[in-house]
Amino acid sequence: MDKTEHSLLSAMPVQAFSLKLARTTIRMHHTPSWKIDKINPDHDLVICLTGSAVYDLDDEEVAIEPGMAMLIPAYQRFRGRYTGSGEVLTGVAQHFSLELFGRGDVVGQMDLHRCVKLSNWDVLEPLVRHFRNTPQGTATTIAAHHQFMVLLLAFLDDALIGWRTANSPQHDQDQLSLQIMLTASRLAADPVGAGALNEALSAVPYNPDYFRRAFRDRIGMTPQKYRELKRMEFAVNRLGVGLSVKEVAAELGYSDPYFFSRMFKQYIGASPSRYRWAGSSPIDTDEIA
Repeated sequence: MDKTEHSLLSAMPVQAFSLKLARTTIRMHHTPSWKIDKINPDHDLVICLTGSAVYDLDDEEVAIEPGMAMLIPAYQRFRGRYTGSGEVLTGVAQHFSLELFGRGDVVGQMDLHRCVKLSNWDVLEPLVRHFRNTPQGTATTIAAHHQFMVLLLAFLDDALIGWRTANSPQHDQDQLSLQIMLTASRLAADPVGAGALNEALSAVPYNPDYFRRAFRDRIGMTPQKYRELKRMEFAVNRLGVGLSVKEVAAELGYSDPYFFSRMFKQYIGASPSRYRWAGSSPIDTDEIA
């Protein structure tokens, strides 16, 4: 599987996804007598902070310990029981749905490991604790949505095995949305490659004109313009580490730095020189305004 596809959710524009939290966060606090047997109508992400437990999903036993996250798919019957040695089982459980372009369940289009050790746990643990301990009312909040999205993306990035594309029985619009997401991710992942646009579009099993229109409807711009935007965002980062405008233009394949500067301003809204590393001198004769 293409390595870049593991991070494509993070690379997508924010308007691509619609996250809904079905209820406020469940603050897990379970003693040795705890057990559960139920079915939820929404996906459920469980993250363990302390203690341990074993869940039975489809007759498969899944153990969860501190730093581990587990996805229980919607309408999946599960049984859970405490397996610790006296320490209270704590963590969070959040019921959610995540739609792509408002047209289909993203999670349902993924092959995922049921449970993973979160690779960035040192950074995520304080966020999980904050997410768990923040006072909640009767409705979810904007802050809770943002915090959970970070946790969910971290889980999906670690758990993703592959995407259900050609052999999926899903509705065609779900498949089209998935292909748009994969294409957008590939364009964002290779801003320098000269043939990236043609390669990404050639992998799509749709009529080119139809796909370009659908891409524009969902993303807000054509594949060509989206790729150019990602190239300019790449340029922002390169300028930020101290490269000159001429160097960045050459890196992106522009023979004319003046033309690159005009493209940069068109997409970013300011001249490239404004994004130069703070350590650069205010006036640089090598710069293109």
